[in-house]
Amino acid sequence: MKSFDVPIIYRSPLITAIKKKRKEQDKMKKDFTPTLLDLGPLQIYLARHFGFCYGVENAIEIAFRTVEENPGKRIFLLSEMIHNPQVNADLQSHGIQFMQDNYGKQLISFDELTADDIVIIPAFGTTLELEEKLNKIGIPTEKYDTTCPFVEKVWNRSEQIAKKNYTVIIHGKPKHEETRATFSHAVFYTPALIVKDMDQTIELARYIKGEKPPAQFYEEFKEQYSDGFSVTNDLQRIGVVNQTTMLASDTQAIADYLKQVMIEKYKLITANVDERFADTKDTLCYATLENQQAVSGMLETDADLAIVVGGYNSSNTSHLVELCEEKLPTYFISSEEKILSVKEILHYNFHTKKEVLTSDYLPNKKPVKILITSGASCPDALVEGVINKVAAFFSNTISSEDLTKRFE
Repeated sequence: MKSFDVPIIYRSPLITAIKKKRKEQDKMKKDFTPTLLDLGPLQIYLARHFGFCYGVENAIEIAFRTVEENPGKRIFLLSEMIHNPQVNADLQSHGIQFMQDNYGKQLISFDELTADDIVIIPAFGTTLELEEKLNKIGIPTEKYDTTCPFVEKVWNRSEQIAKKNYTVIIHGKPKHEETRATFSHAVFYTPALIVKDMDQTIELARYIKGEKPPAQFYEEFKEQYSDGFSVTNDLQRIGVVNQTTMLASDTQAIADYLKQVMIEKYKLITANVDERFADTKDTLCYATLENQQAVSGMLETDADLAIVVGGYNSSNTSHLVELCEEKLPTYFISSEEKILSVKEILHYNFHTKKEVLTSDYLPNKKPVKILITSGASCPDALVEGVINKVAAFFSNTISSEDLTKRFE
């Protein structure tokens, strides 16, 4: 796989050495057991896969190269490059201005743009409507497009099944940039609908089976369906794709459920399922899946708590938190600065969307066992910072430099 030129400030000698060692030992990526960092009174278990994915590194490289190659030019990003506050702050410190917030609210008017300006498309992609608006101004969107290749794969698969007269069902968060972009690309070819979760999917199935009046659909799925969507006609042939940062197991469960609904409604057999339901399993993002599998593997370890590092508005990171929360106390932090002391930690509750101060988060025992992972948009340097911060609370541990040598 291609390697990218990512700023050194995001790198970690320790994490780089660990990932290199694990890759040498497990070239086929079949081993999801965590990496033990034995610090004596503190034992840290690092997930097998975590941190920057292919799409994020690609986006960061393009963004910083764009700044370097265009001195004096005004450079804009349609919205946050990725959902990580440190990376976005770095981009802004290099003069890049954000045109919209995460929910599409305009911060800088398109009327202020000229053909001489540069506008970078973020890793989530963007809608066809925004692309057209930029092209009319004279700004070439394809030149500075950092859309993740795996997001584009979803778009391409949507187009393929659309041309075979399937309606596209998107599992995602309706207001998320990526879901809005995928929806825009899908509706160019076919009717499309967004489902948030399995609960909404079960309700959708009731419309497919004719158990609920069609008129009720338009209120229940308000702002989640394409213009002119017909409950009667557009749910007869369907395919499911996803926002790539959702829980892969949830998307698969939704697809399997809807497939079974179509089988039962139309009395299908294995040989003719594709008459009503398109197979789209190949659209699941490998990095999202690997990170989630790595967390599942990590959770088999007997531990006291988990720390998940990443941006609070990062969808893929929140799903890692969700997995960890099912097993043990979990603290979602954006950096080591949130670890206030050996007694207190300031962490994010993604259910209430608020930071929470927790006392006595470290158990009074030895060794303390901590699971650590991070989201796909989180720099490895932040993970090393967390390890060092926690390690400093314990006596007789080894330095990060000496720990690195163990893996080199």
